[in-house]
Amino acid sequence: MTSENNNAAEQPVRNILIFDTTLRDGEQSPGASMNLDEKLQVAQALVDLKVDIIEAGFPIASPGDFEAVREISRHVKGSTVCGLARCVDADIDAAWGSLKEAESPRIHVFLATSKIHRSFKLRMSQEEIIERAVVGVKRAKGYCDDVEFSPEDACRTEIDFLCRVVEAAIDAGATTVNIPDTVGYTTPAEMTTRIQTLFNRVPNIDKAVVSTHCHNDLGMAVANSLAAVVAGAGQIEVAINGLGERAGNCPLEEVVMALRTRRDFFHADTRIVSQRLVPASRVVTKVTGLMIPRNKAVVGRNAFAHESGVHQDGVLKERSTYEIMTPESVGFVKNDLVLGKHSGRAALADRIKSLGFELTKEQLDEAFAEFKRLADLKKDVFDADIVAIVDRQTSSGRLTGAAADWKYESYELTRSAQGKATVTAKLSQNGVEKTAVVSDGDGPVHSMFWAVQQIVGLHIRLEEYKVEAVSGGSDAQGEVVVRVKDVDSNVDYRGRATSTDVLEATLMAFVDASNRIQRANEKKSQ
Repeated sequence: MTSENNNAAEQPVRNILIFDTTLRDGEQSPGASMNLDEKLQVAQALVDLKVDIIEAGFPIASPGDFEAVREISRHVKGSTVCGLARCVDADIDAAWGSLKEAESPRIHVFLATSKIHRSFKLRMSQEEIIERAVVGVKRAKGYCDDVEFSPEDACRTEIDFLCRVVEAAIDAGATTVNIPDTVGYTTPAEMTTRIQTLFNRVPNIDKAVVSTHCHNDLGMAVANSLAAVVAGAGQIEVAINGLGERAGNCPLEEVVMALRTRRDFFHADTRIVSQRLVPASRVVTKVTGLMIPRNKAVVGRNAFAHESGVHQDGVLKERSTYEIMTPESVGFVKNDLVLGKHSGRAALADRIKSLGFELTKEQLDEAFAEFKRLADLKKDVFDADIVAIVDRQTSSGRLTGAAADWKYESYELTRSAQGKATVTAKLSQNGVEKTAVVSDGDGPVHSMFWAVQQIVGLHIRLEEYKVEAVSGGSDAQGEVVVRVKDVDSNVDYRGRATSTDVLEATLMAFVDASNRIQRANEKKSQ
């Protein structure tokens, strides 16, 4: 036993590259669209994490996507910035146009290879696929040295053909070959075999980094990604909180901590600053409005909570009895209760920084004023309360060229003897106030919903409404998350807000969702 452990300890630890696609694949989650300011916030969170490659978007998709990738390329230092492109000349040209100012650019080209995609989507033969892939990689290589090639739906592609495509792409200049489980269909054993086969049968495989991009349709994205590492892969493609198409992508935080916690097994690690995982998760939750479950691995609110008496007793005696990693190692702050009404501006600034946020002087001034108001209402201010304050101060960005966001001003609620709720809502846009009065709603939430619709002029339908306490205590702030459908585009959007008054938070959440719809409409019209 001792001999085996010594041998394991002597095995070198490989560095696994982390390729994050929160800003590209993650943004494709229904309701998760971000404006330019929000994308820059997420990009900075990824830089703080020390993500190796940031896939900033799909530049050909729209002028807004092109501009976002270009701005991220200009701002990001210390990480490679990547743009996605089909193996189409216009796509590749657009990708380079948006990336050429990046400190370290990468063009990521893809082309479907599985029989089902060849037959029904592309209507191309195997030879035509290889020719198109080679032309695409060579065109990208003409712009920059760092080129990634992905055979889309690789895990359902015939292995003989996959080996041929990968060899041709590397010969054409690809420096990374990504093996995507595009529909989340494969299993860990199959993934291991597939990656090992590529290493054994593709003669030039040593000239490229082998990567994998796993979707979570069957809940195996993390397991499949780790299986690829075991087989020799050197890069994993991930997203914060597991965002992505359908059931999402491999969650960055889970695969990173699996590698770090079980270095003894995987003999691999990443350069990720794990203490920034929780702050990064919060940033993505804030800008997308997509909440994570309380029991979400690594970054969920209950990830380090112990309710069972047996567990609590064990943790109090020795944390490692029930904790395989510490809360501090992923960015949770050890002491939750921190501030009260007598706390000063410097104490608040220090706490905000320790929670992983950076505010401008103006934002900090506004946050401190709001903190003082909240401290007058609540005896104790918790970290979750501070995060909610910061959320409000950093969610007022504007998308260049878009109409200004609607801003919540006030509301009044009265009830008739018959129980009907009358809501008077006041919002402003560009400093101009508008008021709506709704008295025929079925309760205050319904009335608020119709009041916001009247003011903003959108045709939306409420799909989901959730209320949750931000922190403990009867004086806790309420967090409201709504999901609405823009009837005109049939697209879902989310809104989120917090307040000690849950009805006020409700109205603010409707406004937030309306602003997201408005920004998306502005983006389409550019």
